[in-house]
Amino acid sequence: MNIKKIGLLLVIAALIGAFFMFDLGSYLSLDYIKGQQDALQGWVADNQLLAVAAFMLIYIAVTALSLPGAAVMTLAGGAVFGLFSGLIMVSFASSIGATLAFLMARYLFREPLTNKFSSYIEPINRGIEKDGISYLFTLRLVPLFPFFVINAVLGLTRMKAKTFYWVSQLGMLPGTVIFVNAGTQLAAIEQPGDILSPGLILSFCLLGIFPWIAKAIVSVIQRRKVYSGFTKPTQFDTNMVVIGAGAGGLVTSYIAAATKAKVTLIERHKMGGDCLNTGCVPSKALIRTTHFLADVRDAGQLGIRNAEVEYDFAEVMERVQRVIKTIEPHDSIERYESLGVDCVTGEARILSPWEVEVNGSVIKTQNIVIATGARPAFPDIPGLDKVEPLTSDTIWELRQRPDRLLVLGAGAIGCELGQCFARLGTDVSIMFRGSQVLTREDQDAAAVVEQRLLEDGVNICAGHTPVRFEVTENGYELVCRHNNQEKRIGFDKLLVATGRTANVTGFGLEELGITAAPGGTIEVDDYLRTRIPNILACGDVIGPYQFTHAAAHQAWYASVNGLFGMFKKFKVDYSFIPFTTYTSPEVARIGLNEKQAIDKGIQYEAVRYNLEELDRAITDEAAYGFVKVLLKPGSDKIIGVTLVGEHAAEMLPEFALAMKHKLGLNKILGTTHAYPTLNEANRFVAGEWKKKHAPQKVLQWLEKFHAWKRG
Repeated sequence: MNIKKIGLLLVIAALIGAFFMFDLGSYLSLDYIKGQQDALQGWVADNQLLAVAAFMLIYIAVTALSLPGAAVMTLAGGAVFGLFSGLIMVSFASSIGATLAFLMARYLFREPLTNKFSSYIEPINRGIEKDGISYLFTLRLVPLFPFFVINAVLGLTRMKAKTFYWVSQLGMLPGTVIFVNAGTQLAAIEQPGDILSPGLILSFCLLGIFPWIAKAIVSVIQRRKVYSGFTKPTQFDTNMVVIGAGAGGLVTSYIAAATKAKVTLIERHKMGGDCLNTGCVPSKALIRTTHFLADVRDAGQLGIRNAEVEYDFAEVMERVQRVIKTIEPHDSIERYESLGVDCVTGEARILSPWEVEVNGSVIKTQNIVIATGARPAFPDIPGLDKVEPLTSDTIWELRQRPDRLLVLGAGAIGCELGQCFARLGTDVSIMFRGSQVLTREDQDAAAVVEQRLLEDGVNICAGHTPVRFEVTENGYELVCRHNNQEKRIGFDKLLVATGRTANVTGFGLEELGITAAPGGTIEVDDYLRTRIPNILACGDVIGPYQFTHAAAHQAWYASVNGLFGMFKKFKVDYSFIPFTTYTSPEVARIGLNEKQAIDKGIQYEAVRYNLEELDRAITDEAAYGFVKVLLKPGSDKIIGVTLVGEHAAEMLPEFALAMKHKLGLNKILGTTHAYPTLNEANRFVAGEWKKKHAPQKVLQWLEKFHAWKRG
């Protein structure tokens, strides 16, 4: 805590101490006010401006410092100044004082408490952002809640001060009217508690829940408005129609069928979506082949004097297709129909919230789940269409290895495929605008990957801004800017890996008023519902994570909320989504990395174990990379993990399990790991943390104890 905050705390403590030391509370008692009522009224009559200023300043100070006496001062306002003047003065003074208390709590305690209890405060912040006005209005109306607690607690949230002020003034107004009015009849009051009868408190409570009742009524009205113009069928053909048979659609359909619902799955192209046909499966198949090529190239490290390999690029790409064919039955129409899913191949079009047309037939359904995925995005660069760009969807059609491959983008797709082609013998250049590959990762993690890419012969073109593409006699060239100078990069094939765009058009969403959010994805609420509640969405089409496992995770919520939302709805939880990049070395993480923690202002302690010290990594000639764990300061609670190394993704689940079930590093340290394994690194990083937090005083005493025993 800085000097200014300490100084303010001392001032506040001194003022509160003086209040009690000099017994100033006796002047704010009901008996004193009643005894001095006539004298006070006379003094006010002679000194009106001074009296108003003094009353408001004292009231503001009492409220801001959370001192006892505000209720008596409210009565005094009515007794001395009358109903109208007293009401205005008390209303503004109480709101100003409450806002000062709110601001002091925010200035003094929000940062340290948010850092210490972020997991508890963050959900409150999300609730405040969504329904904060209703919460505060209700709390201000109901006298059962101490106002000084409300001031302090809300000061720790992200609620805006001006919002806090006006809602507080409005919410406290009914109670202020009653107390000030009671003050005009001060002689009849024996104690402040007499003013609030049980019936009056009940009335305030009912008034307090009015915003929620009003919200429910508004929700019903909005729902009727959303469905206006559509006629709901009296009978349905199916409980749920799922559009898209990628990871999200398949899992949604599987869960619906498992709960004995009738579900129809519509896919216009291939079952399995991008993951099976053009994404995860083919890329990992190619990575496996090229990893072997790298092992042969580096055979000398294994004590092998000479190792050679012959391969045909077309055969390598055909192997990729064979792997797809082998996995294909897992996602096939036959399998899903055996599970109870009605699979239809065709173009789906949503006609109404309850009707989907496919192949000329209209299916009447209670719910619709959109799982239409995403497609590669193309940057707006002049001449791009002239160079026949490849994407992660089309690169698998190649049967002749390009001599020179230019990769636009240094994310996971660009780095994975760029490294593969470099290991296949292609001259690869990865070009991007930023300063590091894998921009979402910590710099130290990206640096390890970048070093391996360089060792594989990849040309890393950081800080390059594309200008235009040109066709030349020798192939193609990209004209770009680097360090304010024009530069030309020649290539034979271009791989565009600059992100993916959600598939949100062409199947009737626009006609229903469901439009894309600013990021290009379908906007959904916490329950994965679109603006039309019985139309839900999951997977890449909504983001925020375009991973197969994230789509499968969302699919559970989409299916359950669609089928059973009238009884119980579940908010989608993204707390423990793993991130994996399958370069060599792999990068795997869960929770926060350092970059995110710094951006969010979250305090953390970092502990690290380098894999160059790990026996199994040494035996495998893979002694590079690290395990880095972020912890809640002063605790073994894990808030984030980043692993960089061979098979890092396989090492991550232990941390995912620990975080999901709130197990700290002590539990991992106490778990026996087989020797020698890569997973031992997880226990060793826990040991590093333990060493940093060893009880030094106890160890000093033990040293003396052992010395004493030796004589």
